[in-house]
Amino acid sequence: MADHPPQRIPRWLIRAELFLRVTLRIYIGLAVCYAPWSPLFWDQNPLFVQFPTLSIYAANGAVRGIISGLGLLNLWIALKDAFRHRNG
Repeated sequence: MADHPPQRIPRWLIRAELFLRVTLRIYIGLAVCYAPWSPLFWDQNPLFVQFPTLSIYAANGAVRGIISGLGLLNLWIALKDAFRHRNG
């Protein structure tokens, strides 16, 4: 069996993966930040309509703030990742 040298990943593929990863994280972060404060998505959610007890907790401002905080954390990770690899 011949030993093959490890293949290099093309630079354009690494950059494309970084771009897609950062873009996806930004979109998810924005959606998670916005969702708890959107009446259409949060207040009229079929899951919350089916389970009224869950809707009581979901209507709490602290729960909405925690969910928005997770969205902000996702945005921060995306931007940190983009700036860390901007020259690489």
